[in-house]
Amino acid sequence: MGFLSKLFNKPPKPGKPIEITDETFQAEVIDSEIPGLVDFWASWCAPCKVMGGLLNDVGPEYEGRVNIFKLNVDQNPQTAAKFGIKSIPTMIIFKGGKQVERITGLLPLNPLRQKLDKLAG
Repeated sequence: MGFLSKLFNKPPKPGKPIEITDETFQAEVIDSEIPGLVDFWASWCAPCKVMGGLLNDVGPEYEGRVNIFKLNVDQNPQTAAKFGIKSIPTMIIFKGGKQVERITGLLPLNPLRQKLDKLAG
């Protein structure tokens, strides 16, 4: 349990994912000039916790170039329904207010970095 506890309970670093809601989604994601990745997750989802830990780790590397957001699907069902979220974790990448890519399932660290590098570039 020590390893899992460390993985799931890491303190957030600067540049950590920004919690968003149904009410803030439009202003934070769609209206932003900075491209963004939205992590659709739930507190009961173990793979979501792993993905959240990875996003906490890489977030500081992309601060100011890519916004990383977290949206709890249980607390924000309207946005999850609008984007047809049927499985979590799901990440949607937005650029210029438009969805440009969707990733469903746990994404390993290196492919995650590759996607964020491409988005930031």
